[in-house]
Amino acid sequence: MFFSFGIKDFIDILLVALMLYYIYRLMRESRSINVFVGIMIFIVVWLFVSQVLEMRLLGTILDKLVSVGVIAIIVIFQEDIRKFLYNLGAHQRMRTILRFLMPKRSTDRDKAELKRTIIPIVMASMSMSKGKVGALMVLERGVPLDDIVGTGETIDASINQRLIENIFFKNSPLHDGAMIISHNRIRAAGCILPVSHDLDIPKELGLRHRAALGISQESDALAIIVSEETGGISIANDGEFRLNLSAEELESVLTTKLS
Repeated sequence: MFFSFGIKDFIDILLVALMLYYIYRLMRESRSINVFVGIMIFIVVWLFVSQVLEMRLLGTILDKLVSVGVIAIIVIFQEDIRKFLYNLGAHQRMRTILRFLMPKRSTDRDKAELKRTIIPIVMASMSMSKGKVGALMVLERGVPLDDIVGTGETIDASINQRLIENIFFKNSPLHDGAMIISHNRIRAAGCILPVSHDLDIPKELGLRHRAALGISQESDALAIIVSEETGGISIANDGEFRLNLSAEELESVLTTKLS
């Protein structure tokens, strides 16, 4: 018999390599890289014992351990698995395909309403930036943030520049938390966000930036940060930062992402 290697085998190997690379990245971000290495070593030993050496007894024992181990991995890494599945569905290319299949028509009324939402946020951000008032605003998009809203104080008010500035005023009891904006209204303030443990975050960025990155990694929300130390305005989206934005850049990003 001659060993045949076709295009199907190449695609098979490529897909496995991509899957392992993505799992590696996910484990590295969640600081579970040693667990990933340990699992890979165990799989290599299992395949070597059962397929190459054909040790029946040891192979049977390892087969049982693998069966139980899959359930244990799902229980231990349920948050990471949920994040993986979310990222798969929220990937930019996937959203582009969905938009192509289900196009959303934007009317003049929608554009005017979007502008009424964005302008107060931009104006408040610039005002707080000049005064070096720290702020964290999260704009809900496709993924509901009801669990995050429940951690803060319900407001349910129209988006207003002065209201935003008053909430993040230094002596306000709600200024340390995050404001959640949903369906063109301020739903809650003083909310607690999941903090990102990404090791690649610059050290000069504080807890607000880590919280903003955390919510952008676990949802498709936009998080606007005003730095209390520098007054710089940043946006976290899809697990990435855009730092030191001007008013025009902030308005452009919000218009593009919320359209």
